[in-house]
Amino acid sequence: MYTLDDLLNLMSRLRDPQYGCPWDIKQTYATIVPHTLEEAYEVADAIERSDFEHLQGELGDLLFQVVYYSQLAREEGRFEFAGVIDSITRKLIRRHPHVFPTGDLYASLDVPRLSEEQVKLRWEEIKAHERAEKAHAPQQLSLLDDVPTALPALSRAAKLQKRAAQVGFDWPGALPVLDKVREELDEVLEAMADDDSAAIHDEVGDLLFSVVNLARHLKVDPETALRGANAKFDRRFRFIEQALRDTLRPIEDCTLEDLDALWGEAKRQEKNLPSCG
Repeated sequence: MYTLDDLLNLMSRLRDPQYGCPWDIKQTYATIVPHTLEEAYEVADAIERSDFEHLQGELGDLLFQVVYYSQLAREEGRFEFAGVIDSITRKLIRRHPHVFPTGDLYASLDVPRLSEEQVKLRWEEIKAHERAEKAHAPQQLSLLDDVPTALPALSRAAKLQKRAAQVGFDWPGALPVLDKVREELDEVLEAMADDDSAAIHDEVGDLLFSVVNLARHLKVDPETALRGANAKFDRRFRFIEQALRDTLRPIEDCTLEDLDALWGEAKRQEKNLPSCG
């Protein structure tokens, strides 16, 4: 069975200026990023579909992205894969003092247990300290500095809100956020009435941001929730298409009412309820 060292050697061979792969040789950090994002989503997709048969392969594809960046950095004399391993291990030991109180990975496991809430609080305290240590100009440090701009918009919105909530800039509960969602929806309607495309764009963004806030207060991950809604829509629309194929009826010939009736049938079948028709 091949090992991690074999994978590192393979990566080095692929990037060999004389004997390597032409495609791999010309890649840069920036050109690899889209592939990294795609591989991460494929891991998430396999997990969501409980496709554990292929999860191992998808995780391997994702690991290869880390190996790729490490090879690029090695060629430039920045760092190597071993440094990546050392960095994350040190960080996780530092961020889990309730598991490694002495900072020793192999110390005794007989340490006091903390509650999940205590662990979360300590985690945020440690991360805040790390952010302060990174700052060259502490007076310019923002709580939002290390929230990646490349995150999916829903995930980034949730992280920005969570970070601001650490200093009390937050709604006290879900109901006031629901009122804010209604307010933002009214503002969308006003922009529509004015036929102001720029305002519509802006207000729809505010509405989405408020919905993310509502999800956060309800302890729902917005990205996961929307992925679930996407999957639901995909499943039900395919049901409509198949039902029409079974009756040899072109979808283009159907009215919205026809399609909506089939949509309702799809929902009833998913809930295992008897059809009213």
